[in-house]
Amino acid sequence: MSQEGLDKIKKELAEALAQRPVISAAIAEAREKGDLSENAEYESAREAQGLLEIKIANLQNMVAKAKVLDASQLTADKVAMLTTVKVKNLTAGMEMTFTIVGETEADFAAGKLAATTPIAKALMGHSKGETVEAKVPSGIMKFEILDISI
Repeated sequence: MSQEGLDKIKKELAEALAQRPVISAAIAEAREKGDLSENAEYESAREAQGLLEIKIANLQNMVAKAKVLDASQLTADKVAMLTTVKVKNLTAGMEMTFTIVGETEADFAAGKLAATTPIAKALMGHSKGETVEAKVPSGIMKFEILDISI
């Protein structure tokens, strides 16, 4: 993943951690209202707390396992993580540009394609000028690699 992607996850983790006291206060407030067996506010707050703790654990795990790639160490001779690749879809005849990123950073609308997608997998390791085939749910798509940059 990129440093930008790791920073985004760390920010999301900090925001989630900041919600702990808010949810704890909501639980305490609901407890003060009496009988917990029929207290919908209490149940709702406890459920929110559980979901938040799962989210925090997942984010902490992502941060712990993150491998940040140094863009200065990358070359533009082959498609790899964090490279931007311009391709021509030979089936549709249209050109597209993608940056290959980790799954957590993927945003198709912003041109960030997860490395785990069939198209990215097909492009990885290939060079400018090559034609590759990607097996996608709708069939086989052919792409010509027009350019690779960092």
